[in-house]
Amino acid sequence: MTADLVCPACERTYDAGPDEPWRCGCGRGLEFAKRPLPDGDPLPLSRIDTSDGLWTFFEFLPIEPHVTFHEGFTPLVDAPDWDATFKLEYVFPTGSFKDRGATTTLSRAVELGVEKVVEDSSGNAGAAIATYAARAGLEADIYVPADVKQSKLMAIQRAGARPVRIDGTRQDVTDACLEAVETDSSAEMGAESAHGTTAKSGGEDGGAPRQTGPGWYASHAWNPAFYDGTMTFAFELAAQREWTVPDAIVLPIGHGTLFLGAYRGFQLLNEAGLVDEMPRLLGAQAAGHTPIVDAIDGDAAEGQPTDIADGIAIDAPARREEILEAIEVTDGDAISVGGDRIEAALDRLHRGGFYVEPTCAVAPAALERYRERGTLDADADAVVPLTGSGLKTL
Repeated sequence: MTADLVCPACERTYDAGPDEPWRCGCGRGLEFAKRPLPDGDPLPLSRIDTSDGLWTFFEFLPIEPHVTFHEGFTPLVDAPDWDATFKLEYVFPTGSFKDRGATTTLSRAVELGVEKVVEDSSGNAGAAIATYAARAGLEADIYVPADVKQSKLMAIQRAGARPVRIDGTRQDVTDACLEAVETDSSAEMGAESAHGTTAKSGGEDGGAPRQTGPGWYASHAWNPAFYDGTMTFAFELAAQREWTVPDAIVLPIGHGTLFLGAYRGFQLLNEAGLVDEMPRLLGAQAAGHTPIVDAIDGDAAEGQPTDIADGIAIDAPARREEILEAIEVTDGDAISVGGDRIEAALDRLHRGGFYVEPTCAVAPAALERYRERGTLDADADAVVPLTGSGLKTL
C-alpha cells in the first residue's frame, strides 16, 4: 500500500495520490506518515548482498524499487593528502549523488500512477530526474536556468525530457516551475490566474498546494521520496565502516538534500539500534550564497561572492528550518568559502585523481577551513562526499 503523507509541524495528513500536495498548507515540507525500520543486528559488509545498490536498505524505505539502475554503494576511499575519507558520489549513472533521490522519487511516481513529472534544477537533479523518468517511461519537463551548462542540458534532452530554460535567478527557475504545477480554484473552473497557478485556499487540505497542473512535482527540494533516497548515503557509509560513525561529515549545502539525507539516515540507524551515536554535520556554502551560514551567524568566507559553485547557489533553501535543526542536534556548523579557495581545492582534487565539478570542491575547501579554525582536530575522523562529476562541466 502506497504510503500517505503527514506534516511534522501541524500533523495534518494527506492521502497518497497523483494529486497529493507538494507541501503542507502551513508551509512545511511533508514526510511519510509511516516509517519502517529493520529488526535484528547489523551484518558485516562482507555478508551483505549489495547487488541492489542503495535498495539493499529497502527495509528503511516506504517505497518499492520500481525504477532503478541498481545505483549506490559508491566507493569509500582514503584521501591521506586531505586527512579524510572521500565517498565518491560522482560515480552514479548520471554523475551525481542526485541519483539517490531520483530512483526513489520516480519509483514513488510509478506507485502513484503518475504520467508526467516536473522538476526545477540547476542541472544535476534535472539530469537525474530526466534519466530515471526515461527509465520509467514517463514524460518529464525540467526547468533550468537559461545559462545551464551544456553538458547538463544535453543529458536532459537526450533522455527525452523537455528542458524549459528560464532567465533570471535560480529562484526565478523555481517560481516558474511552481506556476506549472499548481492550480487555484478559479483555474479548476476554467479561469487561469494571471500569474500562473496557485494553491487552493481553505478547505480540508488547509490550503496545501495540490498537484493538479500538467505534471507531478518531482522536486528534489520538497518531495519526501527524494530525501528517502539521499538518506541511504548514511546507511552505506555506516555499513562500509562496519557500523561505526565518523567524527564528522563535511557536506555542501544548497537545498541541503544530501545534508538532510545524512541527518535522517543516521537518526534512523540510531533508532534501529544499528549505531549508537551521531556524526557532527558540518555544512559548506559558497560566498555570496550563504543563507544557512547567515542564519546561525556562522563564519563567512573572505573574498568576493562567487558563482563557481552553481550547484548550491540557493538563497532560500526549501527546508531551511530542518537544516538548522540538523546542525543544532549534531553539534554541527556551517561556514562559507570563497572562490579562490574553491578553485584551489578543485585543482588539488584533480591532481589527486578525483575528477569532480567545481561545486564538489566546496566541501573539501571547507574541510580545510574547519581544521584551520579548530572546529575539527587535525586527527578527527572526517568523511567528505564528492558529489558531482567533472565530466558535467564541459
